[in-house]
Amino acid sequence: MITLGCFTSAAQSQDIVRDTAAAGAPDSTARLLQSIEVVGRKVRNYQSDYSFAATKTAELNRNIPQSISTVTKELMADRQAFQLADALRGTSGVIPASYYNQFTIRGISQNEEGTIINGMRTRQYYFAQPLTNNIERVEVIKGPASTTFSSVDPGGSINLVTKKPLATDRKEISVSAGSFSTMRGTLDFTGPVNKSRTLLYRLNAGYLDTRSFRDLQFQKALLISPSLTYVPNDRTTLNVEMIYSNIHTRLDRGQAIFGAIAGKTDLLSTPISFNIGATNDYFKSREVILMGNMAHRLSGGITFNIAYMKQTWTEDLLEHRTTNAFAVDINNQPIPTLAAMQVVQRQQFWNTDNVSSYFNFQARTGALQHKLLIGYDHNSTHKHEGGGQNAARGYLLASGQTAATYDPARQQEYQVITRNGIQMPKPNVEHFDLQNPVHTIKNINEYTFSKAALPAGLYRVHAAYVQEQAKWKQFTLLLGLRQEWYQDVTNYKTDRAITVQQSRLLPRIGLVYALLPNMNVYATYLQGYQPQSNTVTLVPVPAPAGSNYDPLISDLKEAGIKSEWLDNQLQLTLALYEINQKNILMNANDPADPDLLVTRGAERSRGLDLDITGFVQRNWQVTASYSYIDARIMNDNNKALIGARKQNTPIHSANLWTRYNFSSVPLLKDLGLGLGVQYSGDKVPWFIRDFMVPAYTLLDAALYYTPGKSNVQLALNVNNLANKTYWIGAQNYQRLFPGAPRNVMLGATCKF
Repeated sequence: MITLGCFTSAAQSQDIVRDTAAAGAPDSTARLLQSIEVVGRKVRNYQSDYSFAATKTAELNRNIPQSISTVTKELMADRQAFQLADALRGTSGVIPASYYNQFTIRGISQNEEGTIINGMRTRQYYFAQPLTNNIERVEVIKGPASTTFSSVDPGGSINLVTKKPLATDRKEISVSAGSFSTMRGTLDFTGPVNKSRTLLYRLNAGYLDTRSFRDLQFQKALLISPSLTYVPNDRTTLNVEMIYSNIHTRLDRGQAIFGAIAGKTDLLSTPISFNIGATNDYFKSREVILMGNMAHRLSGGITFNIAYMKQTWTEDLLEHRTTNAFAVDINNQPIPTLAAMQVVQRQQFWNTDNVSSYFNFQARTGALQHKLLIGYDHNSTHKHEGGGQNAARGYLLASGQTAATYDPARQQEYQVITRNGIQMPKPNVEHFDLQNPVHTIKNINEYTFSKAALPAGLYRVHAAYVQEQAKWKQFTLLLGLRQEWYQDVTNYKTDRAITVQQSRLLPRIGLVYALLPNMNVYATYLQGYQPQSNTVTLVPVPAPAGSNYDPLISDLKEAGIKSEWLDNQLQLTLALYEINQKNILMNANDPADPDLLVTRGAERSRGLDLDITGFVQRNWQVTASYSYIDARIMNDNNKALIGARKQNTPIHSANLWTRYNFSSVPLLKDLGLGLGVQYSGDKVPWFIRDFMVPAYTLLDAALYYTPGKSNVQLALNVNNLANKTYWIGAQNYQRLFPGAPRNVMLGATCKF
């Protein structure tokens, strides 16, 4: 029997999952549930059958009426997935949209509002992929989760759960090197600080130094994350954690190709390595997060939980990139081999504060078991004064000024040049010749910049909520109600401050029925809400956005099955869903105004998710997924788009990864083999519909060697074994995102 909301000593590790041997299948020992996640997960396999963030209570996934896909640190380690996009490759319904930290989930595109860490919202990582060496697991909670996390994306939320201290000594060091001049190293130390094991520690650190198959690209990233957990008695647990992340890279806006010639598009008209940036471009991102949480049991059935997060984030950017258009000649006709260019400089500083506090009441009334949650959340994001963006784009006038676009009727007002025998208006930033590419160190003093301040802003959310989980016989009913008050202040702390205020009541209802001892069926309905905030956007937009655009609203209807097989060693989740969203804010793809936004009336996504994870045999693990997504535009200002497929969404996608250890074969007992297959169907580009991003199938493989059952493992991973040329997505002719060719990574891990 599992008891919720009580604490054991730290020495008992407080795991809610079955304890697992390092290389074996789960045993029958169950650990008590924590009411808040402060002590680490002991198991070492691909399975994670619980979540704290999905309902703000410790709950087994099979009892949560919503689909949740999980990627554990063990799966990330076996695939040598050092960044978030690599970790999410096998997750059903999650499709990368670009090289950024940007995904389409169930056909619904993510916005720029940051990553969720330990159930709390942050403001970072849109352009740079975060390292994963401090991550215990990645949870993808499907559908709008505004009743839990406040304003989040309707398709789903990606929650990064960090590693917590353990009451047992564990130390691990890993180094690896491979293709594209990649070198990386990590360490993970944890254990008790004192003999009584009331004070526990954990230290994670990671460093990445890599180039890329893409021209000019590189990344140097450092992540350090120490944490402490204090368990003075069986009533109280406290945890303090810090994350320091420093990333130096270049933004990769993708491969530019020739425009359509004779109505045909050639995706290989330029090499997949082709990059039109400049040698002196850079993107620097620095982040510091401090988190603390406490759980205190007031009485046998009442606990109080509170968590706080403080985050600072600094951005420093210089980039040469396309305006999403081709150059034009003197008659305003596009030149399909010349990409029109712009230069952007940006600096800004953000500060985020998060508070989550709630009481958890557990009681029984007759045959009914209750878990009642009453809480308050506060989220505040402050964009500080002093940020700014300089942009150079458009065409030079005879007067020395610039014009955003070229008007052939006023030809005499423009400076004119001849290039490749073609007369054209002189650009502010030199066009990039796709036929004869030259990469040089650019002199930004040659450009005429327009300067824009990034106005100080404040995004603030207060929310009160109540949630009831009532269990009667085989039924578990989940009811939630959240009242949210939203405020966005542009020109914060100035006499020009403009304030937008909104409020929303968000319901949630779900029902789980234990059909069989190993099978639950469920159904759920919930709503989502996302204000169109000016503060959280990375670039200047008309202020305040909240008054110019209606909030994004959404809803989810979902039904599914969650079951366990092979003596509860293999987990299966099957979900059918429909997501509707209205008032979608999108980039207008206007070369004259690259930051212009437009709204789309409505979109609908219907589909199916299938996830399978666990042990087929004691020495054979597998994780597999399949996704069917029918995502459509239901209403748009452009009537021709109504009923059309959503962008960047394959109808069919599937993934398989499996590891088999030859422990029962004497001559091969030290070896393990990993095999992976990934399929993604074709996609519509983000901004145009002139061509399709083709479907692809990839093969991956890995070989593991653990000599004499020692604590050392050598791993050789080969990705894209067949050296397939493919693209993970595209925006237009100037921005395609090709995937990596065949690449190899050799790693060594020592555990002691």
